[in-house]
Amino acid sequence: MFSKEQSTIEAILFAAGREVSSKELMTVLELSEEDIEKLVINMNTQLSELNSGVEILKVDGSYQMCSKKDYYESIYPVLDNRTKPTISTAALETLSIIAYNPNITRAEIESIRGVGSDGTIYKLLEYGLIENSGKSDAPGRPQMFRTTKSFLKMFGISNLDELPELPKFKIDENEQIVLDEFSTNETEENAEESVEETEEVKSKEDEVFEAPMPAREDLSDEDDKKE
Repeated sequence: MFSKEQSTIEAILFAAGREVSSKELMTVLELSEEDIEKLVINMNTQLSELNSGVEILKVDGSYQMCSKKDYYESIYPVLDNRTKPTISTAALETLSIIAYNPNITRAEIESIRGVGSDGTIYKLLEYGLIENSGKSDAPGRPQMFRTTKSFLKMFGISNLDELPELPKFKIDENEQIVLDEFSTNETEENAEESVEETEEVKSKEDEVFEAPMPAREDLSDEDDKKE
């Protein structure tokens, strides 16, 4: 059962239908931010135990009541009959670049991708996954972009700090990107192969240069022949 404070949070989130900031909840309930977070965590635990179809998401310091993604296929036909939005590989690549590089310009995105990105940026803006974040101090004051709260909700994370860590890499003599983990593994494999080859050669050398044991003479037989 929810406490009075938790029921109040539930009512506010249900009625709002949007992200409600911690400060708004703190003002209504006269509680600290930590207390609000503990209440919400407990609410989600109870909702999960009841096998509820809703949950409370924390998105960049705000909370929103949402349906669980497991029920998307059942909800979508009822609420919207439009074609499901799809994200192309190019758009996903651009989105990843913006997520890991907040406040990045179009020119910087294209420099990383190596191709024009006007179309993909427009699509991501249309889907509400990225937004304008001001103008850069670079010459011409180009527009910058960052991900939105919709992006966080779509990928089920609270903030960008929860993004997976990127692998470490270096640039080789051919100006190609080489991942350290693969480079390390390759070095270890080469080292193992080298050790195996050395041991194999050593073994063959031992076989070639090992002198055969002389046959043992039976002296008693030779003495019999002499007699």
